[in-house]
Amino acid sequence: MKDIYNTIAAPAEGQFKDRGSKFMAFAYPVGSEDEIRQHMAELRREYHDARHHCFAWRLGADMEHYRINDDGEPSGSAGRPIFGQLQSLDLTEILVVVIRYFGGKLLGVGGLINAYRSATSDALEQAKIIEKRVEKQLLLEFTYPGMNGVMKIIKDFDLAFENQHFDLNCTLNLRVWNRHLATITDRFAKIDGCRITVLP
Repeated sequence: MKDIYNTIAAPAEGQFKDRGSKFMAFAYPVGSEDEIRQHMAELRREYHDARHHCFAWRLGADMEHYRINDDGEPSGSAGRPIFGQLQSLDLTEILVVVIRYFGGKLLGVGGLINAYRSATSDALEQAKIIEKRVEKQLLLEFTYPGMNGVMKIIKDFDLAFENQHFDLNCTLNLRVWNRHLATITDRFAKIDGCRITVLP
């Protein structure tokens, strides 16, 4: 499984015009289908008079979870060219919606493919593409005498932690890059009384 993926840092917009039709593209970084539904609902409310809201999205570092929708355009003329742009830039954790206002002239399937691809490309050119690590969250439980050993590992790997509780029995939550997960859990396991749980 990949331990790094590309996405966009913040929402971005683009557009394309052809023979009176206007194509407005909206790109969002997303982490769940709930977020996707929320963005879709907001766009449908704001642009309720538009004829088509075509989209493509992809989730997960493995990039296997995705959906494409032509929203009434000829099959393969909208969602697929949008998705093709996500593929060409190797992007995931992203939603792109292209809203079309019909200009009165038919563009044909070739014209539509070009329009949806171009609007998406414009939005993604405005976006800042960033690299993100695939991380796991760990719950660490250990006794107070193990504190120095735990803190040394945290420092060695520059790990972020939160929800710490230090007493006779200590707990804290860590975020660990998948690339180092096996090494780090092995190091923690060597500390007496230290228990590691990988959280879902």
